[in-house]
Amino acid sequence: MIYSILCVDKKFGIGKKNDLLFHLPEDMKFFREKTKGHAVAMGENTLLSFPGQKPLPKRTNIVLSQDKSHNYEGVVNVHDFKEFLRLIKEHSKEDVFVIGGASIYHQTLPYVDGVYLTKVDADGGAELFFDNIDQIETFECLSESKPIEDNGYKIRFCYYKNNAKKDIE
Repeated sequence: MIYSILCVDKKFGIGKKNDLLFHLPEDMKFFREKTKGHAVAMGENTLLSFPGQKPLPKRTNIVLSQDKSHNYEGVVNVHDFKEFLRLIKEHSKEDVFVIGGASIYHQTLPYVDGVYLTKVDADGGAELFFDNIDQIETFECLSESKPIEDNGYKIRFCYYKNNAKKDIE
C-alpha cells in the first residue's frame, strides 16, 4: 500500500522556509508509529530539512533529487521521477509513506491508496500547500478523530481513501 502522511493548517498549508509550520509532539508520535519499519519516499529538500540532514532511522528512505551529482548516504538515491515511482511500487509490499515535499505530494497523489492527514485548526502562514483533499471528489474521508490539544493547537487525525487510485506502470 502507498500512503501520503502529512500535517496541514486550515488553509492546507504544509511548510515555510523548508520547515514544518508547527511543533506538534502528538502528531510526530503518530508519524513515527505509522512509518517505523516501512519505506518513506521524499524529495531532496525534505531530507535536507531533517536534523543533521540524516535519513529517518528504522525506515527505508527513498530520496528523489533532480541533480544526478547529489547522492546521500544511507538512502536509496533516485534521479528520475518514473524511477522514483517504480521504487515506491517495488517497496509497497511493506507499505510506503510519501512524506514530502509539496511537489512530491502533488505528483504522487493519484497513485496513493490513502492519505493520513493531521489537520491543525490554525493558520501557519505557509508558503507551500497540499491539494485541498476535501474538494477532490475521488478522495473520501473514512475517519476523523475528535479534536485533541497538541502544544496549544487543536488537531484532528483524519484518513482519506483514494477511490480512483492510478496504477504505477
